[in-house]
This record gives sequence, structure tokens and C-alpha cells, in this order.
Amino acid sequence: MPKKNTVATLMAMKERGEKITQLTSYDFSTARLVDAAGINTILVGDSLGMTMQGYEDTLPVTMDEMVVYGRSVGRACKNAFVILDMPFMSYQVSVEQAVTNAGRLMKECQANAVKLEGGATVVKQIKAITACGIPVCAHIGMTPQSVNAFGGFKVQGKGEDNARRVLEDALAVQEAGAFMVVLECVPPKLAALITKKVKMITIGIGAGAGCDGQVLVYQDMLGMSGDFVPKFVKPFAHIGDAMSEAFRAYDAEVKAGTFPDAAHSYVKSDCSDEFLAKLDAEY
Repeated sequence: MPKKNTVATLMAMKERGEKITQLTSYDFSTARLVDAAGINTILVGDSLGMTMQGYEDTLPVTMDEMVVYGRSVGRACKNAFVILDMPFMSYQVSVEQAVTNAGRLMKECQANAVKLEGGATVVKQIKAITACGIPVCAHIGMTPQSVNAFGGFKVQGKGEDNARRVLEDALAVQEAGAFMVVLECVPPKLAALITKKVKMITIGIGAGAGCDGQVLVYQDMLGMSGDFVPKFVKPFAHIGDAMSEAFRAYDAEVKAGTFPDAAHSYVKSDCSDEFLAKLDAEY
């Protein structure tokens, strides 16, 4: 039987040079499949704002919504380490706000850790959350909650000054107590250098193969996200096409009257044909 992934087992994987896998999930059915596949960590990302709710970015997602999606995932996972995103403005206002909301995600969602975006700007929040016994995954580089400040979803860490800033952010969140950090849209050589310099686990998305592990949005890697596919995404299947084909086949059979057939109906009845004929006549 697979063992439950924990902070300790994940850190041991890094020390042994074993790669760590992470995928997003937002519902019980998907999380159960991801967990059963042996994926080490599941991220209930605020990317649900885009993938599940149809927004253009992650900013509209609320704490209440994170709880609804998060607790569905938490109930599904037996072995995967579950990380929940702290949504926009759930931790930026104050340290007290950050601790309260992190605690809520842990209590209500059976989470194993929380994730928040930012480097040196959020070290006070990370220190306070970890002081409560809550593991923290940081997120630096291209941080989607700052999309308006960045002017779009753009690679971060290009150029000497920006590369230094991203490295210093990584060291800052590690010093604050983060055990893991997501490096998003960071040049591969810089991501590899950060991985070398820090003791915490690095999880890359658009950051090359030099990180300790990788994360993808599950709809992206299953080919369910439509025509736009980010450069760093590899579709490992084309489930979106298979789903569309199945939906069209269902629509056609229902409209043709061929579904449901006898094989998919409860043929036997407690009522005789004569009784049903009597009911027909009476009403």
C-alpha cells in the first residue's frame, strides 16, 4: 500500500534526488483519480477561477469558494499531500488575517499545507502561519495574483537584477519557514540555481527540469483547455476530444430514440401488463 505523503517524506525525496509530482484538482472525482495514480501532492489552486469558473484570472476567487472546492478534494485523498491556495486578499491585509484564513483552510478542508504568493513581501505572514504548525508552500516568479502589476502573465527573472530579486525572494521565504516553493515562469537556469541554493522543495511550472518537482493544471495536461496551450504544458492525453465525442454520441442516441435500450432499462416490473392497461384506462 502507498504511504501517505508528508512534509517529511517529501523532504526525504528531495534529499535522495527523487522527483516530486504535483497536479491540481478541484473536485472529489478528479482528486480520487489523481490520488490513486500515485501523484505525490495535489494543489487546490485558485486557478479554479479560470478552469472551473471561467474568469480571465484568479483574482475573483473567494475564501468561501476555496473551502467548498478544497474540502471536496480533501475527502478524496488517502495518500496525496493536499495544498490549498490562499486566494487574493486573504492574507495581504494583515498577519492576523493570514493566520485566520490559513487555519480555516486547514480545519475545514483536511488540508496538509497552504500556499501563498509573494517573496520578501509576505515573510511576516509565512512566519506567523508556520508558527501555528501549518506548513507553507510559497510561490514566487510569475505570481498570477499580481497579473495586473506585471501587465500580464509574463516570465519573471529575466535580466541580472530580476534574477537576483527572484533568488532573494526564494531565500527570504525559506528563512521565514516555507518548506516548499513554486517557481512559475522562471528561466530554467535560474530555477536550477535556486534549487541548488535552497533546502526547501522547489516545484516548477514553466521553470525547466532542474526543479525538485513539477506541477501542471490537470485540465491543461489532459487537453481540456481549448485552443490556447501555454508553452510549458505538454498534453499527456486528449481527454477533451474524447469527452466531446462522447457528448455528441449521447446527444445523437437520445434524439434518435436508441438510448436507453433494453440493456440499459429495468425490464422487469412488479405490475402486470393487465394492471398497467387498467391504469391507462382509468386515468
